[in-house]
Amino acid sequence: MFVDVAKISVKSGDGGNGAVSFHREKYIANGGPDGGDGGKGGSVIFKMDRKVSTLSNFRFKKRYVAESGEGGKSNRSFGKSGKDLVIKVPKGTLIKDASTGDLLADISSEGDFFTLRGGKGGFGNSHFATSVRQAPRFAKPGECGLELELQLELKLLADVGLVGFPNVGKSTLISRVSEAKPKIANYHFTTLSPVLGVVRHKDHSFVMADIPGLIENAHQGSGLGDTFLRHVERCRLLLHVVDISCSEGRNPENDFFVIKKELEKFSDKLAKKPFFVVGSKCDLASEEQIKNFKTFVENNGLKFFPISSAVNFGIGNLLDAIINQLSALSPIERFLITENIDFEQQRKLKERRFEIIKCGESYEVKSIWLAKVVSMLDFEDRESLLYLRKVLELSGVNSALKRAGALPGSTIKLGGFIFEFLE
Repeated sequence: MFVDVAKISVKSGDGGNGAVSFHREKYIANGGPDGGDGGKGGSVIFKMDRKVSTLSNFRFKKRYVAESGEGGKSNRSFGKSGKDLVIKVPKGTLIKDASTGDLLADISSEGDFFTLRGGKGGFGNSHFATSVRQAPRFAKPGECGLELELQLELKLLADVGLVGFPNVGKSTLISRVSEAKPKIANYHFTTLSPVLGVVRHKDHSFVMADIPGLIENAHQGSGLGDTFLRHVERCRLLLHVVDISCSEGRNPENDFFVIKKELEKFSDKLAKKPFFVVGSKCDLASEEQIKNFKTFVENNGLKFFPISSAVNFGIGNLLDAIINQLSALSPIERFLITENIDFEQQRKLKERRFEIIKCGESYEVKSIWLAKVVSMLDFEDRESLLYLRKVLELSGVNSALKRAGALPGSTIKLGGFIFEFLE
C-alpha cells in the first residue's frame, strides 16, 4: 500500500512538577526546603530514514505522544527527563501545520529534522526560599508539552520524472535504464505507486521516477489523479512519454495536449519545467508516424526522442540528452519553510488560557495550568496563598473575574478547590 499523505496528532512530553520537600536529618534542625526540580518532557523528533519509502506507517496509528518528565524529589533531586520520541519518515517528506497549512519542515537530506521540544520541568520549593520566606510550601508545575495536528506529504526526490497516459511504456523504459523493477503488463494502471530508479550512464548517474499513468482531468482526481502529480513537482526534468504506434487507439498529438494541459492546470510551476517528448514503441510504428510526430513536437518548440525500450532503440541518445540537460539545471528544489513560527509562544498562550464561567453567585475558573498550580499549594500556609494571589494577578484571572462581576467575598471554584475572591 502506497500512502503519500497522512494526518497525525503529535504531543511532546509535559515537564515534571517541582517537589515540595523539607530536609530532615538527625541533629539538624530546620533543614529547610530541599524540593528538587521536575524533569523535562521528551521531545518529538522527525528524522529521515532511507529504509522507509512511504507514509503507510501512519495509516492506522494517528497519535504520537512523547514521555513526560518525572516530578522532582527530596534532597534537591531532579526528576528523570522523559524519553524523546523519534518518528522516522521517508526522504522528501513535507511537514505542515494541518490547521494553518504552514510548512514547518522539508525532510530531504540526512541532516534534516523537525523537533517539538518537551515542556520544561517545574521548580521545586528550594527555588522559592528567601530571607523572609524560609519555608515555602509550594512548587511550580512543569510546562505542558506542545500539541499539534500535522499533515505529512511525501514528494519524491528525483531528477527526471516520466509522465504520460497509462500503458505508454514508462515502466518498460525505467526497467531498461535502471535496476528498478516495476510491474509491467499490457493493461492500464499497472503502476499504482511511483517507482524510483538510479540511472547510470557514461560515468554519470541520476534518479528517475516512473509516475503512474495520467488521464484527462487528472488534476481534479480522475484516474489516479493529483495524488501522483505532486511527485513530479520536484523533478528537474520531465519526460513526456507518448505511444506513437497508436496501439491503444488514441491519437499521439491529442495525448500530448491532454497531458500538457493537466500539468498546467495542476501547477504553473510544473508546466514551466524543462520538458522532453519521448516517442515510445517505435518498433510498432511506421516511419511515417515517427516522422509526422517528430515534426509536430518540434513545431511546438520541444525536443523529440524516438525510442523502443523493447529492442533498445534510441535509449543511448535519450540518456545523453538527459545528462546534458541536467548539467545545466539547478539542483532538486527545496520548499521554503514558513518563517517566524514561535512554538514557545504558542505553548505559553496555551498554558495561560483560561475560561470564566458564572454559576449562580459563584464563578468557576477553568484552566489546566492553574488547576495544576492550586493542586500543589498548601491552603493553610500563608506564603502559598500569597503565591496563588500573585499568580492569579499576573495571569489576568483577577481582572477577568472582576469583568465577569466577581466582588470581594464571591465564591471562586478552581481545580476542585473553593475559596473567596480577594480584590
